[in-house]
Amino acid sequence: MATVYDCEDPATRPTGLAAAAAAVRAGRLVVIPTDTLYGIGADAFNARAVADLLAAKHRGPDMPLGVLVGSWSTIDGLVGSVPPVARDLVEAFWPGGLSIVLPHAPSLAWDLGTTRGTVMLRMPLHPVALELLREVGPMAQSSANVSGQPPATTVQEARDQLGDSVEVYLDGGVCASGVGSTIVDLTGETPRLRREGAVSAEDVSRVVGVPVTL
Repeated sequence: MATVYDCEDPATRPTGLAAAAAAVRAGRLVVIPTDTLYGIGADAFNARAVADLLAAKHRGPDMPLGVLVGSWSTIDGLVGSVPPVARDLVEAFWPGGLSIVLPHAPSLAWDLGTTRGTVMLRMPLHPVALELLREVGPMAQSSANVSGQPPATTVQEARDQLGDSVEVYLDGGVCASGVGSTIVDLTGETPRLRREGAVSAEDVSRVVGVPVTL
């Protein structure tokens, strides 16, 4: 049976975070607030948990999951190398609404879907999400909704769609932006915009020094 914890209440927030951390470590699914939308997450290195996450969303491996991290330095262990343009974007927009796509480290034992050797990374700007990530490490993550349905900006919207497929719901209030992250692909010779969302293409272009388009 799913449990919802009010993380806006200082009295229940520690209990909720502890329950979420225990669930992630046990290979269960959790829903967490971020600065963009609510996300459904699992241990990025637990293949069964990742498969359950995809199943909860009614989504196949052809739409791979991203990974949330709790600090800038975490990405150094997840990708083959971090080019200067990635460092510039991280310094400009993390924590926040920008996701970056890079080749992942070949040694990593994970299966996030059909990634073709890449990983999408983001550090969210939300204290509840960051506290959990710093406790459990990188989490496979997607928006907390059934594929094809509206993304959730409140914990109730997430629960209405995902129900008891999720063990712990952390309620952090209404999401600040209500739109998905902007995704920048850094796997090619020049940065490419996969999706414009919380961070404008203009702001991304200003940081990387060249126009970034879809």
